[in-house]
Amino acid sequence: MQLPQFKNRELFEQAFIHRSFLNETKKKISSNERLEFLGDSILSFVVSQNLYLKYPDFDEGILTNMRSLLVNTKSLAEVARDLGFGRYLRLSKGEEESKGRQNQSLLANCFEAFIGALFIDSGIIVVEKFLVEIFEPKIEALAKSNSFKDPKSLLQEYIQSRKKGSPIYKVLKEIGPAHSKTFIVVVLVKGVTIGKGEGKSKQEAEEKAAEEALSHLR
Repeated sequence: MQLPQFKNRELFEQAFIHRSFLNETKKKISSNERLEFLGDSILSFVVSQNLYLKYPDFDEGILTNMRSLLVNTKSLAEVARDLGFGRYLRLSKGEEESKGRQNQSLLANCFEAFIGALFIDSGIIVVEKFLVEIFEPKIEALAKSNSFKDPKSLLQEYIQSRKKGSPIYKVLKEIGPAHSKTFIVVVLVKGVTIGKGEGKSKQEAEEKAAEEALSHLR
């Protein structure tokens, strides 16, 4: 898939500047964090609107779960990887050495920043066209598979259906520098650990912990 053309090349480049890179350049440039903040909201809006219009019979719970599966870290990282975003990233030497270009969290954040930059550069119509082209096939495949629920939601339902309360997630450890942490999370039911997960964000680690718990419980 071909990327949209930017009128402002500097804006395009900013979308790929990780904050670690700022410490290794004398240029007065900004990281992609503010663009990421903007892109996150725009992405959520466009995907939500598409789901709302496409599936009028789906209730709020199903739409929320579908959106979560479409725009979570894993999904966005896959999109960014398919688009070749890794090669555009500007990282510190430390991030390079720790394989930052393949880092799931960095790729997902980069995609959100790109959407924010594209919105500023070209407006919402161009953004919608770009996102619909990417997510339309994913939305249709998700709807056909009936896999609307993320691991945390499925685990919550499984535990509550057996009247065992609710799963509780606890961060056991945070590894690495502030800009590139790895989280170790466990999920407990009535004080007993039933799953453990690791990820570059708490959300990712919690989902993996839920997945492990489900695999054992089933």
